[in-house]
Amino acid sequence: MDKDNAKKEQLKETFFTQSESTVLKHMQSSKEGLTSQEAEKRLAEYGSNQLDEGKSKSLLMKFLEQFKDFMIIVLLAAALISGIFGDVTDSIIILVVVVLNAVLGVFQEAKAEEAINALREMSSPEARVRRDGAVISLKSDQLVPGDIVLLEAGNIVPADLRLIEIASLQIEESGLTGESVPVDKELTIVEDAKAGIGDRTNMAYMNSNVTYGRGEGVVVATGMDTEVGQIALMLASTEETMTPLQENLNRLGKYLTVAILVIAVVMFVVGMLNGREWLDMLLTSISLAVAAIPEGLPAIVTIILALGTQKMAKRKALVRKLPAVETLGSTDIICSDKTGTLTMNKMTVEKMYVNGQLEDNKADFDITSPTLRSMVYANDTQIAGDGTLIGDPTETALIQFALDKGVDVQAQLAKEPRVAEIPFDSERKLMTTIHKQSDGKFLVAVKGAPDELLKRCTKVDAHHTVEPMDEQTRQAILETNHHLATQALRVLMMAYKVVDQMPNEVTSESVEQDLVFAGMTGMIDPERAEAKEAVKVAREAGIRPIMITGDHRDTAEAIAKRLGILEEGQKHGVITGAELNEISDEDFATQVKDFSVYARVSPQHKVRIVKAWQKAGKIVAMTGDGVNDAPALKTADIGIGMGITGTEVSKGASDMVLADDNFSTIVVAVEEGRKVFSNIQKSIQYLLSANLGEVLTLFIATLLGWSILAPVHILWINLVTDTFPAIALGLEPAEADSMKKPPRGKKATFFSNGVLGAVIYQGILEGGITLFVYWWATHYPVHVGNNELIHMDALTMAFVTLGMLQLFHAFNVKSVEKSLFTVGIFKNKMFNLAILTSGALLAAVVVVPGLNDAFKVSHLDWHQWLIVLGASFSIIPLVEIIKLGIRTFKK
Repeated sequence: MDKDNAKKEQLKETFFTQSESTVLKHMQSSKEGLTSQEAEKRLAEYGSNQLDEGKSKSLLMKFLEQFKDFMIIVLLAAALISGIFGDVTDSIIILVVVVLNAVLGVFQEAKAEEAINALREMSSPEARVRRDGAVISLKSDQLVPGDIVLLEAGNIVPADLRLIEIASLQIEESGLTGESVPVDKELTIVEDAKAGIGDRTNMAYMNSNVTYGRGEGVVVATGMDTEVGQIALMLASTEETMTPLQENLNRLGKYLTVAILVIAVVMFVVGMLNGREWLDMLLTSISLAVAAIPEGLPAIVTIILALGTQKMAKRKALVRKLPAVETLGSTDIICSDKTGTLTMNKMTVEKMYVNGQLEDNKADFDITSPTLRSMVYANDTQIAGDGTLIGDPTETALIQFALDKGVDVQAQLAKEPRVAEIPFDSERKLMTTIHKQSDGKFLVAVKGAPDELLKRCTKVDAHHTVEPMDEQTRQAILETNHHLATQALRVLMMAYKVVDQMPNEVTSESVEQDLVFAGMTGMIDPERAEAKEAVKVAREAGIRPIMITGDHRDTAEAIAKRLGILEEGQKHGVITGAELNEISDEDFATQVKDFSVYARVSPQHKVRIVKAWQKAGKIVAMTGDGVNDAPALKTADIGIGMGITGTEVSKGASDMVLADDNFSTIVVAVEEGRKVFSNIQKSIQYLLSANLGEVLTLFIATLLGWSILAPVHILWINLVTDTFPAIALGLEPAEADSMKKPPRGKKATFFSNGVLGAVIYQGILEGGITLFVYWWATHYPVHVGNNELIHMDALTMAFVTLGMLQLFHAFNVKSVEKSLFTVGIFKNKMFNLAILTSGALLAAVVVVPGLNDAFKVSHLDWHQWLIVLGASFSIIPLVEIIKLGIRTFKK
């Protein structure tokens, strides 16, 4: 049988409907496991137990993919035309900018892949396997069908297993089912061949976590044939959405191309009508078109995004795809998992009911407390050498509480060792341990569900005095239990008794009777301290947080209210998965705004939630850590994976990975995303207003018959005044009110919020001031009577004015509407350095001997420099006056 056929046969089997002996026979294995020789043979037959990473793109392919953007294609066309008609320098500069942009894109993609691969390596578990009759440890990728794998608390299940032996085994399968509560495993055959993963209680699935007990299973599927692998295959059919940034850049490229072509054609026709040579006008028109194209824009956008990713990485957010930085800034909805993202993912004792009083977790307790003693004794938590607690989350919470109270748990258990036990089972809902005391008597410690344990209690311990339990006391206990439950706390009851000798039989009937009520604990997975503030910030920013969880409705509602996702007294806003199933997609699209909390939902519901919000025109961020979350992560506008608890598949499907699995990190990333978009907008405003000023200067000068600027002048201005200031604008700090404004909306473009108007009026000012200076120089010349020198001086003054205008104007674009003096002039040190550097390079052409000859410009005297600098600086007060008018009009 070849490898592919072997795998097909493997997939056909529903092992959960078969007995253990039938499965072992089918897998040609036994409880003693495989021999090393047979395992080697099967490894060659079935392949490595790994998820395929897909076909890796070559470096060349990644590089070529960077040239798909419309703006890049326009630039390449401009470079080609410039090269054909002799402007080789311009052509080379454009090509250098485009290639630099591509290299940066490939570098960022490779950097993100390295980080994700590192996370993938961290999640690759080892497995304890029975080979040649002995138990050995090996890398999980060496597992083969038929291997016998041993499981215990703390293990990651390394492959799909049919369980053949269990002892109180519980496995947390939220990665596949979305259910955060561990599943009790049984060996009973599942009759229904169509049973869902959550109902296949005799199976253990790859990448799920063993939280309690131990067990053994035979490997029935490996690698891409596992349930995890099958979902990974489904991802190939899920379409990725184009980010708002990509849509904006494509749209901008198309608008600019049409506008530039129209201007170039009109200019060519006007020149021809004025009797200019056709070749001269063609070169002039091409020069104008190239001047109008912001050739540095793609590289500038990439650099600003890359700077944003670096800042996010320092704040625990790893961005895998550059455009995702900006997408975060436009997010309207954040759909977040509860467990681990909004909460600590760690059960914590919050309330204690002892001596008839309800205490919070800050009260003093010690090992003499019967409640605390029962918590510590009736507990299977293991304490590792480094202090890590291994076991069921509920039990580890009880031990952690004792440790926090200063109890030396290990010393206490050594002092009064366990001599017998009755393990927990789902029918009794109790766990009992028996410990030998120093006085020779035996302590019976019991913990369990209040409704079951209270039935077995006949006495009550109050301040170390044991008294008979009366009906009033019983009712007080029941009322307290109900009160804690309504706060979504998980309640456990503790009881005990002391017996003179060990029972003949350690059974529930002989031991778990006539008990003394000790107390109760109320536990919850508490909200992260920083998450509540993050929810508040998100709401102020107009972003709606949505909680999604597999937990019960009451728990979800309580946490949502504590976080501020639901307001106190709000009756609606919570829906369960079962209720969601009853609503059609069409109805849900109209009702989705009514719900802020989704409880008892599976990861499959997430795609419905995302699509419903997208139909409402919203940009949606979705968090996920499970394999089944991957389709929703790819469907969302921004998929956010979990770096700690996330599966390999969910990380791979995400645009961003949270290194700390924390909701507050998402809000921090949103703020950074808003800043990035704002800074890109500022760079575009700066570049386009400058280029419009150049176009208007050339166009009107041509209409007037003036020979005002040569192509080399335009090229030098673009080179020294465009790139440095535009990149430095990308380092502008976020405006103080950036997280007080609502999201800009899906239809917003780079020209939204007054940017288009600003580009137009500021471009007109730049062109008008430049033409005015040229006119002044020709009408009030220094070299009277020498037309050639007059023209040279006028050209030089216009050249320097146009360049200096752009540098002074860069200060104006720190904010579209706010005054420069409100925003802050000197906050951005890199910006100030960029302006000084660009100004020096521009002035050098005029003042450095030799350079002025190469650029065909003249030296200017102090009078001429005064006019140039005064005219250039005037752009700041002029724009300030217009901004004041706009602010006044809006008020």
